Amino acid sequence: MKAVEAENEELKGVLPKSYTKIENSTLVALLKTFSQLAVDAEGDTFGKIYEYFLGNFARAEGQKGGEFFTPTSLVKLIVQIIEPYHGRIFDPACGSGGMFVQSADFIKAHKHNPSVEISVYGQERVDETRQLCLMNLAVHALSGDIRQGNTYYEDLHESVGKFDFVMANPPFNVDKVDKEKIKDDPRFPLGMPKADNANYLWISLFYSALNAKGRAGFVMANSAADARQSEMEIRKKLLLAHAVDVMIAIGPNFFYTVTLPCTLWFFDRGKAKTDRKEKVLFIDARHIFRQIDRAHRKFSPKQIEYIANIVRLYRGETPEFIAGNDEDFPGEEPNLKATFPKLKYVDVAGLCKVATLKEIEAHGWSLNPGRYVGLAEKEEDDFVFAERLEELHEELEVLNSEARELEERIAGNVAKLLEAAT
Repeated sequence: MKAVEAENEELKGVLPKSYTKIENSTLVALLKTFSQLAVDAEGDTFGKIYEYFLGNFARAEGQKGGEFFTPTSLVKLIVQIIEPYHGRIFDPACGSGGMFVQSADFIKAHKHNPSVEISVYGQERVDETRQLCLMNLAVHALSGDIRQGNTYYEDLHESVGKFDFVMANPPFNVDKVDKEKIKDDPRFPLGMPKADNANYLWISLFYSALNAKGRAGFVMANSAADARQSEMEIRKKLLLAHAVDVMIAIGPNFFYTVTLPCTLWFFDRGKAKTDRKEKVLFIDARHIFRQIDRAHRKFSPKQIEYIANIVRLYRGETPEFIAGNDEDFPGEEPNLKATFPKLKYVDVAGLCKVATLKEIEAHGWSLNPGRYVGLAEKEEDDFVFAERLEELHEELEVLNSEARELEERIAGNVAKLLEAAT
């Protein structure tokens, strides 16, 4: 580890040196596993290994894991929509750096060199997580200016108007931020929200960090899209500044830590000079997902491309058809040409709707996609009711059986704990 740090200045003091805590047999098995990799294996191989461990570690850590890891398919969708081909990328809640890594992969997929095209800047409150980010960048042959600091109170990159792209998955619904400390901070040009909730502090941070043509994409709690009073006034200012470009509703179970659905917000400060100036695209993607297991979902590569292509059609861009199949979780894929036969954008009930600012004002400046997209036309059921009822009954019996087993295990464990306590 010391030798690696000596050859990589940005990793100085970052790599772990606590392997003496691990059993020798475990280290031997690990080295044997790594020895199967070709000596000249590409950097992508090690990057994928690191991402694999990060994802599994996040899942095992539960709530704590959510502090440093955003599910990869959500990150890929954000990247596909803001299209960070070239420029400065900023993540003020950067965690383990997934936004940066997926931006680099996007650039590679379009036959360019990310080391030449982008420069990355991050800020992270927890130093151990900052170190994870630096290691993640290193195994993907990237480097960046990643600093430790509390983003609410510290602007370590002097971010106002500086960046071409901002991407983030900030913590939702944080309370007790001391607004007195930041009341004169230029990062909050739209006013200070009165509610004891930091969602709109983050939204203002993302907006103010963009330059005149900058784009932002970030994950946000659903409640922010309909928040009232002072938060609604901030939302209204964002809309009247022609910054809000796309809103996407995401279904539940995409995160390892919470089952709640979320919304993806996208800003484009350059759209004020386009014919999209008075419009916002709403997409309801809650019915689009690939089930990983009972508790977790993701997007397949083609689902990501499908949603991003809807945005491309809305922007008047050419759609892409380069996504591969989902080898791990195969399933039915959406067909853009079936939805948009002429490959031109049109509103589709239950999927997407372009709303004008007047329509949005009529809905109380709400940015909730469900208010605009409506419901899809219901297709006639093509199943036999009795057969379907029997299938559901069988599934219910299995679930009840599993529930009874869990109850017995819990009761047994509680009994053991009570015995030990007496």
